[in-house]
Amino acid sequence: MKPQLLLSLLLAGGLTACHHKDLDVLYDDAGNVEVIFDWRNAPEAAPQSMEATFFSTSGSAAPVRFQFAGRDGGEVHVPADTYTVIGQNSDNTDWALRRHEEDPEQFEIYTPDASQLEGLRLNARSLPRARGSEEERMAQTPGTLYGNRQDGVSLEVTSRRQTVTLYPEEVTCHYSVEVRDVDNLQNLADATLDATLSGMAEGYCQGQSAATANAVTMPFTLSENRTDNTLTGHFLTFGECSQTNHTHSLIVYMVFTDGTKQYQTFDVTDQVSRAPDPKNVHIIVSGLQIPRTIDSGGGFRPDVDPWESVNIDIKM
Repeated sequence: MKPQLLLSLLLAGGLTACHHKDLDVLYDDAGNVEVIFDWRNAPEAAPQSMEATFFSTSGSAAPVRFQFAGRDGGEVHVPADTYTVIGQNSDNTDWALRRHEEDPEQFEIYTPDASQLEGLRLNARSLPRARGSEEERMAQTPGTLYGNRQDGVSLEVTSRRQTVTLYPEEVTCHYSVEVRDVDNLQNLADATLDATLSGMAEGYCQGQSAATANAVTMPFTLSENRTDNTLTGHFLTFGECSQTNHTHSLIVYMVFTDGTKQYQTFDVTDQVSRAPDPKNVHIIVSGLQIPRTIDSGGGFRPDVDPWESVNIDIKM
């Protein structure tokens, strides 16, 4: 079997630690390489597995990916060449889709479509959107993703152990939303709540260590806190789009037991774009109105438009 074909198969199927020794037989020009993940940039991280992909800069072979149990790395056998190496966690990544896997400059992680809201179970395509975000794909929020890239890794045929050290850091961003001064929060028992945030990056380009330029809308859930009359939510994103500017609208969707549907829109562009720490963004809005339902003597007539829009001026 030609090395190029073999490496392509390894890339397609992944390579687990139990197969590493086989490469001694398959490659006469392979050298011992110790892959080390140094967690100084994310000391609290505890992924259950990691991977490292070796991209030949000479173009002599297809990329080859190695997987490791735990977070520390391990020994592999790699043909002599010069490589770009990209490392990332491979645990809890059922949400992750990949594209441009053959190109270290374009290698990207992104998320699949969000077909429905988690709480309301409504079809995401049927939801009203914020102005300017109508064409954005509704995409799932990502899980935690770590990554790092090393260039110019030169490996040779030798019996001594060579090392490649990667320094992963978290590349996903933590977003939290706080809705203050919720009107009629005591009536929340009659409603189910979901929310979306528009203008977020569709994915993360591990090759460029940057978020992608395409924008998506990401849904998340809100939880109530009746002690201080607030709703709160927390979710992960890839952050803002790189090289492009987008507006960011927060929409809260409510569906009541009498069938009434209402959504309220908040422009949070400044809070997102001017956040002191782009990796940890806290959005605060106020003025959300939860109406009484028809069953309790108020609310909207059932013969009005299926979704009632209420635009709110943000009060900080």
